[in-house]
Amino acid sequence: MFISQGVTNNDALMRYDNSVEHVSELVDEIKHSTCNINGEQALSLFYDATLDQLIECSSYLRDKFRPSILTYSRKVFVNLVNLCRDTCTYCTYKKELGDTTISMLDRDKVLAIVEVAKRLRCTEALIVTGERPEIRYLEVRNWLRKMGYATLTEYVSDVCEMIIKKTGLLPHTNAGSLSKQELLVLRENNASMGLMLESSSVRLSGRGMPHERAPSKHPRVRIKSLTSCGELNIPTTTGLLIGIGETPEEIVDSLLIIKSLHESFGHIQEVIMQNFAPKYGTSMSDYPAPTKEYFMRAVAIARILMPNMNIQVPPNLSESFQDYIGVGINDWGGISPVTIDYVNPDNPWPPIAHVKRVTSSKGFLLKARLPVYPEFLKNERSYLSHLVRHSVEALSDHDGLVKESYLA
Repeated sequence: MFISQGVTNNDALMRYDNSVEHVSELVDEIKHSTCNINGEQALSLFYDATLDQLIECSSYLRDKFRPSILTYSRKVFVNLVNLCRDTCTYCTYKKELGDTTISMLDRDKVLAIVEVAKRLRCTEALIVTGERPEIRYLEVRNWLRKMGYATLTEYVSDVCEMIIKKTGLLPHTNAGSLSKQELLVLRENNASMGLMLESSSVRLSGRGMPHERAPSKHPRVRIKSLTSCGELNIPTTTGLLIGIGETPEEIVDSLLIIKSLHESFGHIQEVIMQNFAPKYGTSMSDYPAPTKEYFMRAVAIARILMPNMNIQVPPNLSESFQDYIGVGINDWGGISPVTIDYVNPDNPWPPIAHVKRVTSSKGFLLKARLPVYPEFLKNERSYLSHLVRHSVEALSDHDGLVKESYLA
């Protein structure tokens, strides 16, 4: 029995559908066979397994997949353009004209930021923009035109190429839902791309819901972009935002969609499980964050459904972030010694040295990775352009992780 908090309207849900014996048998079967569980079985575990059972099972699967090592990406957050055509009820990243914290960075400013990051031994340049701001804002269109660009994608591509050629850092762009042609352009100068599914729930795009005024967050749009990434052999990071009103059923459905995309194309390199954090000044500022147990269950189910997937929990959004090692994660995501997390500005990244100590205390070695995972470097398929591969080879060791000599 599990009483969940943090689902639709934060109602409590209780299920008694499965006996203790049935759940124990299912956990044992998952651990000791190669069978893939279905959605109903995953939901049964979400509701009916004890948290200890989920911890035991997800940790066991993680240790079979990635024993002894947890990774992170040493990054710089390039807040390129934080105007956005969408409005999500939980977001403070988006700014409006007149805000003092608007960011519209030209090439020189980007280069200055990234050069500092290189001196601090970063390997990833995370390029973030709002969703198609040039559609909504004349000021953005004029800004781009003045610099000689017709579209924001064209500018992002040029910035990424500059970063690689002048610094050797590897761009990882998160610019929202992009067309296949736009992704093809960015593939040439990005080591990987990022696009959060957040949720497969159409309901969350309905009237009065978090994504009502965010057309790019409609799952149909997100899935189309994620599919295009697969068709183009782009290593892709995606994930879910947990605690914005979804149900456990919708969490499982979302994870199964990601799993299906990866089975079709083999391009999903990482699944981020991110817990919702209420932010002052938003429509959801008083909405309760998901309970720790609810979130831990969601993370564990992600590992159980995708035992051979890289699973991340951001360390800056939870006080006791080390506890999520217990539910099967193997990565902390990007951590910057240079910039803040502009998406979650009230939640600073813990120092890398602290993350290393905490990880070590749980019996794991912390290793720096590139923004493209090692398995995509060793794969016979061509996931990287020649330009990107040249920088990857300069930064990576024989395991596909960051050279210790670079970090020294």
